[in-house]
Amino acid sequence: MSLSVGIDIGSTTVKVVVMDDGVITMKHYERHFSQVRQKTAEMLRLARGAIGERAFTVAISGSAGFGVAKAAGLPFIQEVFATGEAVRHSGEAIDIVIELGGEDAKILFLTGGLEERMNGTCAGGTGAFIDQMATLLDVTTDELDQLSLRAQRLYPIASRCGVFAKSDIQPLLNQGAAKEDIAASIFQAVVDQTITGLAQGRRIEGKIAFLGGPLHFFKGLQKRFVETLHLSPENALFPDLGQYSVAIGSAVFSEQSAEQLTFDELLTRVEDTANEVHSARYLEPLFADEDDYEAFVERHRRATVPERAIESYEGNAYLGIDCGSTTTKVVLISQQAELLYQYYGSNRGNPVDIIKEQLQQVWRLCGGRVNIRASVCTGYGEELIKNAFGIDAGIVETMAHFKAARFFCPNVDFILDIGGQDIKCFQVKNDSIDSIMLNEACSSGCGSFIETFARSMGYEIAEFSQKGIFSQYPVDLGSRCTVFMNSSVKQAQKEGAGVEDISAGLSMSVVKNAIYKVIRAHSADELGEHIVVQGGTFYNDAVLRSFEKEIGRDVIRPTIAGLMGAYGAALYGRELELAETATMRPDQLAAFTHTSKAAQCGLCTNHCNLTVNTFSGNRRFISGNKCERPLGVGKAKELPNLYAYKMDRIRNLKSTPGRRGRIGIPLGLAMFENLPFWHAFFEELGIETVLSDVSSTELYGKGRYTIPSDTACYPAKLMHGHIESLFEKGVDTIFYPCLTYNFDEHKGDNHYNCPVVAYYAELMRANITKLQTVRFLYPYFGLHRPKDFEKKAYQYFKGYYTDLTQREVSAAAKKAYAAYYAWQDDLKAEGARAIAYARANGLQMVVLAGRPYHIDPEINHGIDRLLSSFGIVVLTEDAVADLVEPQKVNVLNQWTYHARLYNAAKYCTMHDDTELVQLVSFGCGIDAITTDEVRAILERGGKLYTQLKIDEINNLGAVKIRIRSLLGAVEERRRRAKRRDA
Repeated sequence: MSLSVGIDIGSTTVKVVVMDDGVITMKHYERHFSQVRQKTAEMLRLARGAIGERAFTVAISGSAGFGVAKAAGLPFIQEVFATGEAVRHSGEAIDIVIELGGEDAKILFLTGGLEERMNGTCAGGTGAFIDQMATLLDVTTDELDQLSLRAQRLYPIASRCGVFAKSDIQPLLNQGAAKEDIAASIFQAVVDQTITGLAQGRRIEGKIAFLGGPLHFFKGLQKRFVETLHLSPENALFPDLGQYSVAIGSAVFSEQSAEQLTFDELLTRVEDTANEVHSARYLEPLFADEDDYEAFVERHRRATVPERAIESYEGNAYLGIDCGSTTTKVVLISQQAELLYQYYGSNRGNPVDIIKEQLQQVWRLCGGRVNIRASVCTGYGEELIKNAFGIDAGIVETMAHFKAARFFCPNVDFILDIGGQDIKCFQVKNDSIDSIMLNEACSSGCGSFIETFARSMGYEIAEFSQKGIFSQYPVDLGSRCTVFMNSSVKQAQKEGAGVEDISAGLSMSVVKNAIYKVIRAHSADELGEHIVVQGGTFYNDAVLRSFEKEIGRDVIRPTIAGLMGAYGAALYGRELELAETATMRPDQLAAFTHTSKAAQCGLCTNHCNLTVNTFSGNRRFISGNKCERPLGVGKAKELPNLYAYKMDRIRNLKSTPGRRGRIGIPLGLAMFENLPFWHAFFEELGIETVLSDVSSTELYGKGRYTIPSDTACYPAKLMHGHIESLFEKGVDTIFYPCLTYNFDEHKGDNHYNCPVVAYYAELMRANITKLQTVRFLYPYFGLHRPKDFEKKAYQYFKGYYTDLTQREVSAAAKKAYAAYYAWQDDLKAEGARAIAYARANGLQMVVLAGRPYHIDPEINHGIDRLLSSFGIVVLTEDAVADLVEPQKVNVLNQWTYHARLYNAAKYCTMHDDTELVQLVSFGCGIDAITTDEVRAILERGGKLYTQLKIDEINNLGAVKIRIRSLLGAVEERRRRAKRRDA
């Protein structure tokens, strides 16, 4: 009889299995909290009784197991192969294995060609992601699972990356969405990530075994997989020992080893490795010694705000509330800006309850002595809190932070605020905000990452941060996205780095991410002389010291660094000069109630997912809307909106039945611009054009299973759904040409299409097997050369429509070119009308600059309508690009769409009433060039640069902050100019 031991040391847990002649006699599963080798030795001791004095074979697996195996001289098996061994040992006829671990996810295809796919350096869609989301909701993982089983609806949550998902979830929490629905949506995001990120175009079908801890413990996750993949009970296997699969496979694999050990020999080897410390990359310690640290602390104590006991104060007061992404802050200040009351705490997933408690406390402390004259709210939850409690005013958080920083340092020229999920950087010139830099749609490099990582290692954030202060060997984790840092942290753990070293390394990484990824500073001089840092993350002395060391100069951290948004809001309240606040009084608060429910708006084709909040007195606040219509104010006056105009014209293109049949055209990528050309061309040839449905989340889901790469931009991924839509319409011919060149507009050095737009047909042909059942036409044409096009079009289409003549094709081509240029002329004329309307009515204009396909409502997520709701006339880059001379830029200007961006940026610098906001799709590598060039053009012309990165994320909370920040900065400049002129 053979005795074997399998050890699976994953990113978050250790599993040990003992098998006697193939039968499991002992198993154990525990989290290691980054004490990898110590926990492994501890768990082996638990196995002594099952092993006894017999010799046995052993093998180790898991993402954190390689270092232990190497140091102990033990056999190692890669976890995917260990899973395969476990499946074979089970004897089940399994087609596919899906296994989710703490930070690892993998799919093993066993039928139809053996293939394994595993996540890379990103931990999105794994157990660690679920842990982070539970922390965000302030529930245990078990409670998260129970909540998900009571869900009534699903919200679309970005599935590609954990921090992207948090950017969707946090606004839902602040808007009052039900935790049950959010919990189920989190599990759906994990499912989506598995399908798109791991399967990458290969169908998940047949008998599927779901393994790993998350899939064993979370019934809600099991439910989402079964429903999404439409699995029958026979085809969805959730083994009782699923969480031990890798350990079982390791034990089975070990039987091939010639070496046998006794228990004492194995334990000695593992214990010896626990004392080894050898990390390849160390950084300089943050402090030389305790005296150095004390001097640092004393210096930062000086930036303080005067405080006064509220019990002894009589007079006017001003309330400031900052309902942030993860925390709630409340301050009450006196007429002299003294701090009378302060609160800083977690939202606990329900900011309304927190604010109610705080308002009751403030009123109790005020008694009859203190007169609250004004209350002001800022932060993610601003609108919800204003509507819930009758708060007097709101202020965008960037302006609130600016007011607070200027109070501490009147000559401040740079402000850096690192919050739970946001990094905000403000350059200040001439006593007003000159430029605003914010992290994009992800929260990489922010405080929430350090907090969730601390908890994953079994520490509270304060204790974890304190450990890093005196680390002698901080680990160099680089300045990459914080989710990618997980792999660096795991590597450091393998090499024996302690908690202190990882804590210090993470603090340094957060700082580097802010400086080099958000600010993009080349030197400290770019930041200025007088720098104020704020936000709860800077309470962490290790982060603050890392920042000072990285830029080589001292900065100011106010003692109320985490309260600066609330303090700035209170200062703004003092400026309002109200006689008395309208904020709810104690008797109203005692009767206050709040419920929320999900709904879907049907007033337009956007079908916004709404959260309807109902407060006491039957008051309602609706969030999630992209326009004003569901708020009951009727249809707002329609302002000129070139995005809506272009999309309506696309929708109104009608085709008639033709003598040569039908041809399907996917409404995506280049077709948003070239459709008028092809529509006229095929109509003239007697071929009816059938368009795919307009993009939607549902359409995206239909084609998700054929997407081969998760790094492609969202507009490209949508093309797979458009092809599915055409199949549903029953067309037998589908057309999407490959166009290396665009029309030559003589604006740049060349006129290429980007590679994705130009050649995505090739990728679809190779990955969408259904295209083999129809005629898929993807010819290579050059529309920039009309005569050549006529010849090549005839040669190509003659092969499919044998009765075609050269004359017919030439006539059709001429009509197509005429239709295209007429379309472009009409767009420019509409742009001129919109500009004239804005100036006649004194309205602000914004050029919402991007690509032609950004008019797709599913891609822009209604940002154009959001701008309109602020009373802004929305223009497009192609409507104004011809109004200036072609721009000379610092890069090779060879892309048609980009040349328009540069011209549009120049146009905005020439007009005080026009600003530019650039839309950028995640996954667009070329935009790494355009964003810098557009920024440079605008800043040379004295304009602010605002960039909105968009993807599957469709919550506009962060977008609103950016737009309001831009408008606030513009208004501040205008006020300054008026004061100067006066």
